Amino acid sequence: MEVYKLLERVRAQKPLVHHLTNWVTIYDCANVVKVFGASPVMAHAKEEVEEMAGIASALVLNIGTLTPDFIESMKLAAKSANKKNIPVVLDVCGAGATKLRDEKCLELLNTVRIDVIKGNSSEVARVAGENVKTKGVDAVQVEKDLITVAKSLAAKRRCTVVITGKEDIVTDGSNVYLVKNGHEMMSKIVGTGCMAASVIGTFAAVENDLAKAAAAGLCCYEIAAELAAKDSKGAGTFKEKFFDCIHNLNGEQIEKMERITKCS
Repeated sequence: MEVYKLLERVRAQKPLVHHLTNWVTIYDCANVVKVFGASPVMAHAKEEVEEMAGIASALVLNIGTLTPDFIESMKLAAKSANKKNIPVVLDVCGAGATKLRDEKCLELLNTVRIDVIKGNSSEVARVAGENVKTKGVDAVQVEKDLITVAKSLAAKRRCTVVITGKEDIVTDGSNVYLVKNGHEMMSKIVGTGCMAASVIGTFAAVENDLAKAAAAGLCCYEIAAELAAKDSKGAGTFKEKFFDCIHNLNGEQIEKMERITKCS
């Protein structure tokens, strides 16, 4: 996979990535898009979301801090994005934790076209109909084979599915990419999952093959985490260096460190 070429396209095109996202992590989501070279916008008001989505190159939705009114804004933005035919990424943050989250995920999936469903193992399994519970926003063990779960959901919803974890699974229902980059320090700070959705949206804004875009974006993001962890003394310095490493990421580093496997 030509990962660095996709990163170069992000930096050259500087796509506008519209977010309706988690209030806890919104600042970091905006920053990660910016340091990758794109342009973030965080517009939530229902009075403007359709117009903002209409000038964007991708839309990222995240239910981390959902309310019923917020979901209505998401639907308006997604319908506008669907009309423009730009990719819509849905981070099913916390699906499987409460009845409200489960219901609103399904409401979004059944009302608008979602192009990429992203979550951890139990979140995605719950959206796929499995009987699992998520511990807040932290994954719990899923008994079924995760690649099978992801491929089945991708085929059912006609979208790309991303399951993040120690080994990321990305599939459009036929092609499967396993991204094996990353570092355990990513689990020590809040927001790395939400930022991953923003990264996927950023790369999807410049690449029509959404599985390829998601895998490349996650690879770059997680290589930067590996680089940052080398010189970090703890969670605080890791986060600071993480953004620096994303900003300075180059082709030589990607070629040397990329760990993406494609399987059928």
